[in-house]
Amino acid sequence: MRSGVEAAWAVLEELTDPEIPVISLRELGILRDVRQAADGLEVVITPTYSGCPAMGQIEDDVKATLARAGIAARVVTQLAPAWTTDWMTEAGKEKLRAYGIAPPHQTPAGSNVVRFISKPAAAETVPCPHCGSARTVESSHFGSTACKALYKCLDCQEPFDYFKPY
Repeated sequence: MRSGVEAAWAVLEELTDPEIPVISLRELGILRDVRQAADGLEVVITPTYSGCPAMGQIEDDVKATLARAGIAARVVTQLAPAWTTDWMTEAGKEKLRAYGIAPPHQTPAGSNVVRFISKPAAAETVPCPHCGSARTVESSHFGSTACKALYKCLDCQEPFDYFKPY
């Protein structure tokens, strides 16, 4: 027989992001933990960034999914440590690519430290998720959501979102 924690993980495993329905909250790294607290079960979520408008919907979806399974739990939003795209699973990144969103690059070690530099860092190549071309350009630093940038492929001419690394 499964514990409450195991049952909650199993139920939440396939719960998808409301803005990107092909990737689960766990694959995205938003679903951080399910734990037994002194007063009941807790599900810990972390926003992709502090102003993420989807967090209310994510919390409601987690609660509704657990309630349908008869599991009582409270949702805790944890801000520290701050979410990073490094928490995304490789399977999740592949799902983003297949959906037409370029997955984020791996963030450099120590990038969570603020550094002041005299010139901007060299832009990394963002391969087109449609044709794989490296000939892409950023059209807008903000795409369909603030956590994505809008790019265009110069070969296949398709626009696409790039999930910015954090």
